[in-house]
Amino acid sequence: MAEASPPVRLHLDGDALVANWRALAKLSGRATAGAAVKADGYGLGAREVVSQLSKAKCQDFFVAHWAEAAAIADIVPPAQISVLNGVADGDVAFARQLGAIPFLNTPDQIARWKEGGGGRCHVMLDTGINRLGIGSEQMNTAMFDGLDIDILASHLASADEDGPQNGRQLALFAEMGSVIKARRRSLANSAGIMLGANYHFDLTRPGLSLYGGIARPEMQGVIQPVVQLSARLLQVRRLEAGDHVGYNATYTCPTQMRVGTISIGYADGYLRAFAGNGSACNQGRELPVIGRVSMDLVTLDISTAPDLKEGDWVEINYDLAKASRATGFSLYELLTNLGGRFERFWA
Repeated sequence: MAEASPPVRLHLDGDALVANWRALAKLSGRATAGAAVKADGYGLGAREVVSQLSKAKCQDFFVAHWAEAAAIADIVPPAQISVLNGVADGDVAFARQLGAIPFLNTPDQIARWKEGGGGRCHVMLDTGINRLGIGSEQMNTAMFDGLDIDILASHLASADEDGPQNGRQLALFAEMGSVIKARRRSLANSAGIMLGANYHFDLTRPGLSLYGGIARPEMQGVIQPVVQLSARLLQVRRLEAGDHVGYNATYTCPTQMRVGTISIGYADGYLRAFAGNGSACNQGRELPVIGRVSMDLVTLDISTAPDLKEGDWVEINYDLAKASRATGFSLYELLTNLGGRFERFWA
């Protein structure tokens, strides 16, 4: 049977992805750089991301869940995959069979891992984000006895800002970690890399900036965009002054207009906040979003592009920093919300 061609596309720049990792590795100084590939490679497709970064000699990959680890375990050695969210009651046997390495985030997880036979593991310390990890009030050096710890880590809460919390977390990580034996230590995410050598330790864990996100202003001009969206024009119409567009008639045509409807919407991750803020382009011509963003459809003012016709493609303006300012969504949300209906093209 012939296959239908999806009307939405993600154009993904593999060279930019690798260049970003290499830039972050260089900025990490003496530390090696891993790659956070959780949430399906931040929405871009973890298998292709891991394949490309592995060829570039990246050797540490971080996922959130065990299913994410299993999805890439045929691409890289499972021992290079770290599972951040730990081990629940039913996970230990699966983890040992798969060979990926768990982060142990609580005293109960440490006990569970030991009871299941132990083996190589990582340990997460909570130094102030109060999310996952062993807090200072839970510290008991005896709990770490017998653990084969590769990575001892913590996670910065506010590395994208200059403030006292960064220094407090750094000091607490050094204090808590001084009584724990581990092969490697890791604290810095993408933004944390830019805080300087004191934050790098042995291993950095960039995520957002691999995929084109500017985690701190100093990265401007260093990090390259990776993602470009495009959508097919489904219909072209001419509307009169006073005609309304979209749900709840939130847009009224001020004059006669040529409008086009494209096949993208919030089910694809192009969120409703882009109504009145978003735009597409064609041959350098700006095509503003008008009316509400629907589940599968967006309407554009294409008055400046009289040659556009049904079946043509337009590029969606999706500069992450600009889109974040326009919509109030974080760079992380703008990437990871990209849906599964896109046809992905890696160049």
